[in-house]
Amino acid sequence: MTFEKFNSEVKTLEKFFSIYCKDKHTNQQTRNYSFKYKNNSVSCNINLCDECNELFLYAVSRLQECPHKEKPRCRKCPNPCYEKDKFKKMAKMMRYSGMKLGLTKLAKKFNFLKS
Repeated sequence: MTFEKFNSEVKTLEKFFSIYCKDKHTNQQTRNYSFKYKNNSVSCNINLCDECNELFLYAVSRLQECPHKEKPRCRKCPNPCYEKDKFKKMAKMMRYSGMKLGLTKLAKKFNFLKS
């Protein structure tokens, strides 16, 4: 996987985790991250609870270890690297955040058309 793809994947995770944790959990703390990949680094700041922090770090570690040159979607991967329970948690979080992001974009477009 290229560094650009890794960076994009981390930014997507950042967005999804931020939405999910803000809506579902309390006791978030601002956390600063810096991840290395192919002699480059990606930094981000997110407000996360302890549970989401642990899952976020796990997801990024799986990205860093992805052996594929062209990263497939995890659910279609021939060699899944996620533990089953963590995969279920990730799927739940991605579904929720994806819906929320999709609805937000749709609402913005709708409001634009109304103006």
